[in-house]
Amino acid sequence: MSKVYFSTWNGEFVNNINTPIEEWKESAYNLPAQYDSHRESKAFIGWDGVALFDKDVDVIRLAMEYAAQYQEYSEACGRCAPGRWGGRILYDQLDKIARGEGSVADLDHLREIGKSMQITSKCEIGKTVPNPILDLMTHFEHVFLECINEHKPSIHYSESIAYIAKITAPCTDACPSHVDIPAYIEGVRDLRMDDSLMATRQTMPLAHVCGRVCPHPCEDACRRTNLDEPISIMALKRLGADWETDHGYDFFHPIQKKPNNGKRVAVIGAGPAGLTTAYYLAAEGIEVDVYEELPVLGGEVAVGVPEYRMPIDKYNKDIECVKDMGVNFIVNSKINADDMRRFESEYDAVMVATGTRISKKVYCNNERFEIKGYWGAIDFLDKVNLYDKYGYAISKEDQEKNLLTTPYLDLTGKTLVCVGGGFTSMDVVRCAIRANAKKVYMIYRRDEKTIIKNTTYEEYHEAVEEGVEFLFHSAVAEMIDEEDILKSLLVDKFELVPDPNGGRAELVKIEGASYVIEADYLIPAVSQSADLKLLPQEWEIEKTSWATIKTNGKDYMTSRKGIFASGDCEYGPMTIVNAVGQAKRAASVMARYVQSGEVTLSDDEIMEDHLRKLRVYDKKEKVTGWLAGVPRQHSQVLEVEDRKYNNKEVNLGFTQEEAMSEAERCMRCYYIAMVQA
Repeated sequence: MSKVYFSTWNGEFVNNINTPIEEWKESAYNLPAQYDSHRESKAFIGWDGVALFDKDVDVIRLAMEYAAQYQEYSEACGRCAPGRWGGRILYDQLDKIARGEGSVADLDHLREIGKSMQITSKCEIGKTVPNPILDLMTHFEHVFLECINEHKPSIHYSESIAYIAKITAPCTDACPSHVDIPAYIEGVRDLRMDDSLMATRQTMPLAHVCGRVCPHPCEDACRRTNLDEPISIMALKRLGADWETDHGYDFFHPIQKKPNNGKRVAVIGAGPAGLTTAYYLAAEGIEVDVYEELPVLGGEVAVGVPEYRMPIDKYNKDIECVKDMGVNFIVNSKINADDMRRFESEYDAVMVATGTRISKKVYCNNERFEIKGYWGAIDFLDKVNLYDKYGYAISKEDQEKNLLTTPYLDLTGKTLVCVGGGFTSMDVVRCAIRANAKKVYMIYRRDEKTIIKNTTYEEYHEAVEEGVEFLFHSAVAEMIDEEDILKSLLVDKFELVPDPNGGRAELVKIEGASYVIEADYLIPAVSQSADLKLLPQEWEIEKTSWATIKTNGKDYMTSRKGIFASGDCEYGPMTIVNAVGQAKRAASVMARYVQSGEVTLSDDEIMEDHLRKLRVYDKKEKVTGWLAGVPRQHSQVLEVEDRKYNNKEVNLGFTQEEAMSEAERCMRCYYIAMVQA
């Protein structure tokens, strides 16, 4: 809810003109009335209308400056005359009126051009730029006519006023890393894979990774969904990275590395958050040392995500891309509190990006670490991937502890039960299938629909095809052992009971429905926690209720000046794209901090936050002007028997023809938003 003077946003009409401020009606939308902590907004104008927060706004200049953004961003693709020339005419005519040199005929011309752009422009930026301009001309026509009839400039035409603009798209807004998705899709469509890749790397250096193992929330905000099916956005992302790698090109960096500025930053952890932080800091000319506890780089994506989902040679190319920016890596380096004290004095800032690598308990009866066969998901996946990807054998001690007879995971004749419902649990059960387990179960408290929402449709159905049995509305009640060796599990069955008051349905145990499963392994994959012993106690760094590092979620500075945190150790277990998005923002803040000692957000970042609150995607929008029913392309997947017992990559990606066909479905839904502050 925002208090406004006047608004036409999203079809809403709020008119508080000539009304005392204490009686103003509010808008139903989260419009950015407060730009930042020390500036109020005067006006907000965008693809879906206009909102004025101050009665003294120069509406003519506001319209003119908005039209100017269309030229400045140069986002018109040039494929249609209305988009290419219409925006120029809008700006020229509005500037003419604002100078006091316009005529009534110019108003008619503006309306004609605006309506023509709305109807005939090929892409959304051309269709929507006229929307707020026409609104202003309709509801403030008397202001335009006053300037025209009296031949005078608009009230603030010559004044220095801050107009802050941001280009976005529904998919870009929904992406935690704010990747310029329409740009990389356009690169694919035009067979300019270099352009596609560089568009991705503007905010996402791990193009191989996020082209393969991203839950693609962007697809949930694709306007094509309102017409037929969303664009296969994730599958198109990997194409530029694969093209670069397969052809052996040097890395296509979207930004040129700045000269060394003498500043130094330490990054703790070489997972997605640490790699991203390092890449963008190094690009700013900052010397970056990354410390990694494991003997390999890449964090949980390297040792947690299986080879069949994320081939290590592809991930290593992403890591080499970060190295190519001049980042220094130190492996086998577990950082402790003494190291952190030293780093605080040796470096200009420190980023903690250690992830969450402690598996949480199931909290059932008789749950004891002493029981052989009880194996945390993180350690389980470590052992699998360190062997499969790097050849690190499982030690004799760990073999005995985990009932193994080989230096690799061989579950022949064994039954494995995993408790979970997210990506980690999916990785566990599908690795167990590949380790030749006799039977593999996943126990989950909720239903199939929820597990698909937590992961992806493809991930769930591929697991089912491979033989994983899912036990929904169930929970482990007790571990049953013999002399500290797991033998079976008592499982309770639940049902969803609707809330008579319309709230969330409650899970209620079904009495008498419990059953026993014989099991050799129980793998808890319900969640992970962070190991924060590296933080000196005397620093008293604030923690969240989830025992992660507390920041304000915007600039990622902790309660101790100069110490930042991002990724899982800050938020709790999250997706890779979330960790990258946090780290990109944090790197931007840190780059300014080491120079000025101040923690600030850029205008671009402030606008990102405003647009996220406002919501760019409207799932109720009726999309017109496009041909419906164009089928979504599905990349080829290895047949079950070809993938079930090996680590071949399951998803083979698009062919060139499939990629171009899918890219052609993109409606290029760029929007412009602008604040007068």
